[in-house]
Amino acid sequence: MGEFSALSTDLTADPQAATELQRYAEALLSHLAANGTAPPAPPDFPDKPGYWLPPAVEALVAILSGDDPLEPLSRAAGRDQQQTALFLCLSLAVAGHGSRIHASWLGTAFGDLSLEHPVAHGQRALWLAAARGAYGPAGKIFVLRKLDALTVPEHADAHQWTQALAPGEPTVVVPPSLIDFPEMAEIPELARPALAAARLARLRARCAEITCARQAEHDSSTPLTNSSGSPAASWEEDEPLAVLRTLIGLGGPPGPMGSLTAHLLDDLRPGADPHLAAIALHVAGPILRQVAEELEADSRLPPPATLTVPLLGHQIELQPEGPDGASLARAESEIVTNGMIRRRPPWEALALIVAGGAFLVGSLLAPWSAAVVACLAAVGAVLHGIAAWRLWRRRKAIESDVRYVAGQIGELKELADGAVWALHAYAREADARAEQAADDSAELTRLIRRGPRAA
Repeated sequence: MGEFSALSTDLTADPQAATELQRYAEALLSHLAANGTAPPAPPDFPDKPGYWLPPAVEALVAILSGDDPLEPLSRAAGRDQQQTALFLCLSLAVAGHGSRIHASWLGTAFGDLSLEHPVAHGQRALWLAAARGAYGPAGKIFVLRKLDALTVPEHADAHQWTQALAPGEPTVVVPPSLIDFPEMAEIPELARPALAAARLARLRARCAEITCARQAEHDSSTPLTNSSGSPAASWEEDEPLAVLRTLIGLGGPPGPMGSLTAHLLDDLRPGADPHLAAIALHVAGPILRQVAEELEADSRLPPPATLTVPLLGHQIELQPEGPDGASLARAESEIVTNGMIRRRPPWEALALIVAGGAFLVGSLLAPWSAAVVACLAAVGAVLHGIAAWRLWRRRKAIESDVRYVAGQIGELKELADGAVWALHAYAREADARAEQAADDSAELTRLIRRGPRAA
């Protein structure tokens, strides 16, 4: 907009006059923000030729006093029409007298918006003032038309806008029918309809939050007039006042400017000013309607007739009448193969038996003393005992494997049957989910159509 650009030259040409002018302009802004009136009569500071602010201040005081501002207004506009219009529009808005602006001032002060260039601070301040009703319905409609003319939805990333409106959406939604089988909720054929319905419900809730908060505030709050005694107290942001202070040379250099899309996305996020959110929601309306149609279509996707699901690490095909026998048999075979440990023949135990028998036979046939015979017999008995213990351990291990395999197969069949019933319940939920999604989509469209114009 080129705002604030010639300010330093104008103010430094005559420091004393500039000081008096700034002092009165600061007092003027303080009075406007406090009670919407001008301070006592301004000092007779000289009118510097070419500088727009002195006659603009005179014009503002005349407007607030009910006098004719035409002469000083013409002088100020002849020197810098845009700066003069911006100063008067913002000053009257802060004072609660935005309805006193001339219809042409707002367009002159606002200038042109562009998707390629950042939004100037003065434009954002006027945007905020209009959104909060400082200029009445006409001011809102002016900003809406400015934004509509840019066809923002044609250059927008739908995902970016929905994330701004309803951030932090879950990646998986587990419907009630699959609460006992949450891993099934991650299967794309089942996850897509449930996730689409949940996203649509969240978008509807956010649109309702924005429009209801906006309407509630509109119904309960007083207009931006002087009846409250402190018009500026209703402003949640100080951008209009900050821009005014910079215009009269009291503020520092303006901060970085944001892009139009960045402002709209920030206005959509939770916690943003509800007036700005209502306007941003209007701009995002075509995007959200298209997203709602897509989500509604996804939520109506019928559940598949057959489905392959992972159960205990095995892929089981589920059919309406029950688990598929072939896939179940393959899974049982894998369980048996993995659960039954392949063991070697008990050669060690057999060797111990043979060795123990040899000692026993030797104790009976050899012509040795009784002590030697007893020793050989004892060794043979010990060897037979060790062999029997090893064979007993082997049999217990095999029985344990059999029990494990039987348990796994039983659990697999039970899970497969339960999964089939869960799929039936999911199918029954599909109709209710589709009806709710259609209702959410219709309500979202209705809320967007209401928009800020209705308020």
